[in-house]
Amino acid sequence: MPFSILSCIIFLPLLGALLVLATPKKNIGLIKTIATLSTAAALLFSLPLMFKFSLFSPVMQFQEKLPWIPQINVWYHLGVDGISIGLVFLTALLGFLACVASYGINTRQKEYFFFYLLLTTGMLGTFMALDLFLFYVFWEIVLVPMYFLIGIWGGPRKEYAAIKFFLYTLAGSVFMLLGILALYFTSAPHTFNMLELAAGNRPLALSFQIPVFIAFYLGFAVKVPIFPFHTWLPDAHVEAPTPISVLLAGILLKMGAYGFFRISFPILKEAAYYFALPFAVMGLINIVYGAFVAMTQTDFKKMVAYSSVSHMGFVILGLASMTMTGFNGALLQMLSHGLISGAMFLLVGVLYDRAHTRNLDEFGGLGVKMPVYAGILAVFTFASLGLPGLSGFVSEFLSLLGAYPVFKIITIISTLGIIITASYFLYMLQRVLLGSLNEKWAAITDINKRELCTLIPLMLLVIAIGVYPLIALKYQAVSINALIQKLVPRQISF
Repeated sequence: MPFSILSCIIFLPLLGALLVLATPKKNIGLIKTIATLSTAAALLFSLPLMFKFSLFSPVMQFQEKLPWIPQINVWYHLGVDGISIGLVFLTALLGFLACVASYGINTRQKEYFFFYLLLTTGMLGTFMALDLFLFYVFWEIVLVPMYFLIGIWGGPRKEYAAIKFFLYTLAGSVFMLLGILALYFTSAPHTFNMLELAAGNRPLALSFQIPVFIAFYLGFAVKVPIFPFHTWLPDAHVEAPTPISVLLAGILLKMGAYGFFRISFPILKEAAYYFALPFAVMGLINIVYGAFVAMTQTDFKKMVAYSSVSHMGFVILGLASMTMTGFNGALLQMLSHGLISGAMFLLVGVLYDRAHTRNLDEFGGLGVKMPVYAGILAVFTFASLGLPGLSGFVSEFLSLLGAYPVFKIITIISTLGIIITASYFLYMLQRVLLGSLNEKWAAITDINKRELCTLIPLMLLVIAIGVYPLIALKYQAVSINALIQKLVPRQISF
């Protein structure tokens, strides 16, 4: 049997979680070492995956397929293509960096790192599963540890935020489960295999596709999140500890968008075209509404959380375009936003650890006291507002470029979100770094070496993709082209 590299990437964090359980809770150093090594191992295994990946093949690569529940035709089926490989690497990278950032957790460390590693396993498995049953299992695995990580280690309103996250996500998952069952019982022979369902050997009537598409939409829209299912996100972000906010924004939001790429669009092709206009409208609302609400925030973390709602709108708009350029932009935006938002939440955490407040109005003049922090914050702020030369610009530009020929008015209005984003991010920089120093922070210290180690890799990737986007686009282009070719060739214009 060939070496199962995908299973290794998924289950090394789970192995670490089991070792953490077997470690005495007083041995904090060993617990942290196990967690760090297991996430580092997953990251290291993802590197040969990137290097050995064939850029010219649209088929699933590194597939692993074993019977799991043969009575109902459920398989342990894993694989990656150009759509998922970047997200697997992003998950492994942020999983490791956020683990290092978790060293600051000082209560119930054993339980924390157990749930953290279990969460990492669920996220990695979601991006590799090619069986709908297996996909649903990994999807639900993510829900439980995230609930406890927010509810135990979160802020003052942690219980409320955790329950709200749990109920929203669970409700969406129930609709997604109904969609999975509908596809299973309609297929002949009954199958959960995503590749077979996407092949479309048995055409599905539009009257069937529409309700199933809506069911999956409700499941994925909560995770993205798409307006009006977004209200759990600011509460979860504000109350979650910093490393969990990193994974929440960097990875969990991408799971919903990935579901559209992997399930909704390839399997329910005609319904995807049918809902193209509503999809574009929801993308527009996310972009503009999220930006306006972010502009009114005084809590640094909540501002970044609402900026995520806005930035994920570009993913939805790119998907709605049904064009290769729009799809490339949407997928690149998922990767770029994961890097940028993860770094932004780490930077919020750096400031909060020192000042114990996130109120932007209480800062000022920190650029003099924290010059290294100021420089890094400026880079990621400019990346988030879409400055050319950084990854945020490339991905948003491609999404708008792909959407414009199809939804001209919607695309034009969407650009308003870029202007608003620039306004509130620049205003944030002014309030935090510029002006006279608040004497309350006269003794504040600059960013330390451990914190630098979590931010520098993300900054290098954001700059590299911004300067030379082909670093990322070359992985996804062939798979995106294959997906576009399979979609119903139909002209839509609004």
